[in-house]
Amino acid sequence: MSKINSKIPRETVLELDRYIIGQADAKRSVAIALRNRWRRQQVEPPLREEIAPKNIIMIGPTGVGKTEIARRLANLADSPFIKVEASKFTEVGYVGRDVESMVRDLTQLAINMVNKEEQELVKQKAEQQAEERLLDLLLPPVPPPAPQQVTQSSLSDTNVIALAGSDATPESNLYSTRDKFRRMLREGKLDDRMVDMTVADKVSAPMVEVFSASGMEDMQSSLQDAFSKIFPGKKRQRKVRVPEALELLKKEEAERLIDMETVTEKAIRRTEQSGIIFLDEIDKITSRSGAGSSAPDVSREGVQRDLLPIVEGTTVTTKYGPVRTDHILFIASGAFHLCKPSDLVPELQGRFPIRVELNALGENEFFRILTEPKNALLKQYVALMATEGVELIFEEEAVREIARIAVAVNQRTEDIGARRLHTIMERVLDEISFDAPELTEPKFVVSAEYVREHLNDISENEDLSRFIL
Repeated sequence: MSKINSKIPRETVLELDRYIIGQADAKRSVAIALRNRWRRQQVEPPLREEIAPKNIIMIGPTGVGKTEIARRLANLADSPFIKVEASKFTEVGYVGRDVESMVRDLTQLAINMVNKEEQELVKQKAEQQAEERLLDLLLPPVPPPAPQQVTQSSLSDTNVIALAGSDATPESNLYSTRDKFRRMLREGKLDDRMVDMTVADKVSAPMVEVFSASGMEDMQSSLQDAFSKIFPGKKRQRKVRVPEALELLKKEEAERLIDMETVTEKAIRRTEQSGIIFLDEIDKITSRSGAGSSAPDVSREGVQRDLLPIVEGTTVTTKYGPVRTDHILFIASGAFHLCKPSDLVPELQGRFPIRVELNALGENEFFRILTEPKNALLKQYVALMATEGVELIFEEEAVREIARIAVAVNQRTEDIGARRLHTIMERVLDEISFDAPELTEPKFVVSAEYVREHLNDISENEDLSRFIL
């Protein structure tokens, strides 16, 4: 059974609340969709296959948290998750990426996830085997002594030869020396020593570039995979330090212990059963309301029709094998400034039954964004200035003034939502950021007066605001 996040919806919302202010409806919808993935896995197989995911479309202006929800969702969902820009896809027959590439990318991500998990399972055994191989490099086996010949350790170090007594056998010398070297290796006493080891070079297969339009963009990697089997990798001797050699050997041993066929099977199953694709900027492939049918609009509609079977459920061929998309969850988002969701082709509209509207942000939300989240903007600047030995302090009135100016500039110019805060914060702290290494005072207080002094002239001049803020 695929590994699925089993958090209850309330826990998911609480986790999202740590990073995103407001947008309760969007958080609830995403949390329910995640939980439904787990619920489906608990249903008995005959009915399980019939339960299709309820895809979501999030509608709202730019800078209100749509993409941030996707970013945080990737960390919460213990499932293959990929975020793609719908605007980079083109209709079959045009130069550009075809829509099936996102399923191939999702499968590759699942392969990496499962491979990493398998490496964790064999980590201990791989470390043991790597340690033994490294000791073999440090202590080459002692050849059997010739009759009436003095036996000596193969190591050149005199302190190692002295380990054995005069009546000791070569085997006992070797074992006692190996144990001593094992202790020294674990204590880090051999970290400065160099060892000779054989390292595989990357395959220098012929460079192949493919410029195509319809479903062949991954042909380059497939051909290179084929060439890697035809042209075996060359090996060469390298002198490396002991810690680097140990890491290389651990990686080699882990790869030997992992069965890639099992990894591929698990990854494809996980992609099919619990994969999530976040389609950002879906409004960019929508025909404009009331516009005539121009060539770009025809191309946009073509992308939608190409997208339809993927969302509906089809089989996509990848280099790891066929992948079914019937149970992949799709979450789409768009600002829909110049169009509306009903401008999507009707068949695609029906594949996104859950629609969530995200609200524009006001002064109070901006204040909370600056102060409340775990990764709040003010906390980031305080941490950056602390590296210079400066304690940066923001008065509450100063933060409210920053939020007020951000809202005012958004209203007078283009509304870019919370992204405006980044621009304004950089402008406010421009002087302190430049002078911080030379400041003698350990504290720097940002007051409301300081904010107004640095922003009022610009924020009140609409032309300046358009270019600077």
